[in-house]
Amino acid sequence: MFEEFVLTASTADLSEEPAAREHADAVEFRMDLASDPLDQIDDYGGELPLLVTNRASWEGGEAEGIGRYDALSTAVSHEAVAAVDVELAALRGTHPDGAEESHATALRETAREAGVSVVASVHDFESTPEPGALVDLLADAASEGDVGKLATTATAPADALAMLEATHEATAAGHRVATMCMGEPGRHTRAVAPVYGSKIGYAPVDPANATAPGQYPLATLRRLVDGLRGDGEADE
Repeated sequence: MFEEFVLTASTADLSEEPAAREHADAVEFRMDLASDPLDQIDDYGGELPLLVTNRASWEGGEAEGIGRYDALSTAVSHEAVAAVDVELAALRGTHPDGAEESHATALRETAREAGVSVVASVHDFESTPEPGALVDLLADAASEGDVGKLATTATAPADALAMLEATHEATAAGHRVATMCMGEPGRHTRAVAPVYGSKIGYAPVDPANATAPGQYPLATLRRLVDGLRGDGEADE
């Protein structure tokens, strides 16, 4: 997975999967926002592969404690699950709770034994570092996972440019990355970053349930990305 660009439709309700099929390549299942997430995966019979995310509260999600790793470890055993998101701070042991690292690295091993790709993710909800720091973060994340994901907050157009520059540089260095800027000044990076090598895009199945600031509707992001990358004709 992620050899080519993958547009994921984010949802906490897997019954929405049919509505995503026309435009998405995969579904990001937000387990931390879902009711009975493991039951939903057990019952899942959709066509799109799943990227499972159980986002920690300290990284902007709603999952509390290290018990989220048990749920993810169970999830990656399911045939429909093709990828799992793990926070870089946990994999690197830089989170203050030392138990995070052992659980995160064990989950990574379980995922790889199951043939499930690992997305090592970083989220900055306050700012966008300068390009050199962004490149370093992407290299760190890509070294810990099969894809290094970096989402920062743009407060000015220069932040978006920094992210695009870092995406290009990291990709040229051979790293597989997924990048985007949250917030209105960086919204366009969700469509433009794939031109510079970003491998994953995120959009909600239902626009009313966006899981991050600045997300485009799914159909809109599909049209924009394909048009900019020359994969199809953008609608007038």
